[in-house]
Amino acid sequence: MNNSIKARIFLVGCPRSGTTLLQSMLAAHPNIISFPESKFFQRVINPDSFRGKFGFVSSKARANFNQFFADIDRQEMQQLLPQKSPLVHQHSQAFIKALDAIALQQNKSQWVEKTPAHLHRINYIEKLVDNAKFIHIIRNGIDVVSSLYQVSCQYPEVWHGSWSIDKCIQRWLNDVHISHLYSGKRNHLIVKYEALVENPQLELEKLCQFIGLPFNPKMIGDRQIVTKYLIRDNEKWKSSVSEKINYNQPSKFYKLFDEVQREHILNAILETEQEIQLVF
Repeated sequence: MNNSIKARIFLVGCPRSGTTLLQSMLAAHPNIISFPESKFFQRVINPDSFRGKFGFVSSKARANFNQFFADIDRQEMQQLLPQKSPLVHQHSQAFIKALDAIALQQNKSQWVEKTPAHLHRINYIEKLVDNAKFIHIIRNGIDVVSSLYQVSCQYPEVWHGSWSIDKCIQRWLNDVHISHLYSGKRNHLIVKYEALVENPQLELEKLCQFIGLPFNPKMIGDRQIVTKYLIRDNEKWKSSVSEKINYNQPSKFYKLFDEVQREHILNAILETEQEIQLVF
């Protein structure tokens, strides 16, 4: 690991749990750089495919690699991936080397890669990335289910169709379960969304201790400034992250669902919600 890079941080969690909000706070720290979602490990590794089982990248891996660095206007980093690179570890090495280089060029000692679905690739990332640290964010079930349902209905072309209520429930349950499996491990930290928005400085101080940096007030004061570098033009559902945090805003839960649907959701998430209160 390059001695100048102090931490490679992966921010993960169920979609619509506050990952972009927390990313903006981290990216506002003077020593940290972050980027739009790369979806790198999500796309380069398909563990269920024939190629993936033998350590080969997906057929679209190179195109995705090149597109990400084009999106952030760093096309010169595309050359770090050798022409003949069929293996996952070759793509990973090139990707990490590129993020390291970008961070160092901007005098940053840490970088944050935020792709919520990388939660499902942690076992691969830990093997491929030296000294990786993971920040998991968890949000209460009714708000996540409501938000997933709403955003997938508004932008079905991006979310691969409108999600059913049960699909939203299952995604939250599965993702929280995965985060639970990693709680307590040395290189993993769990952040609760509700605690973060209620008392951001306290939660960010804990987080900074985990990543080895002093808390900086800019993490709160400047977070709205950096969001424009983190959100792509086609990610309109993330635009609210640049607004002032409103902890007491009314829940979408009561606007979107009728009484029968609300009862179904509450019954489905009750046990996991209780576990969250006890464990985190």
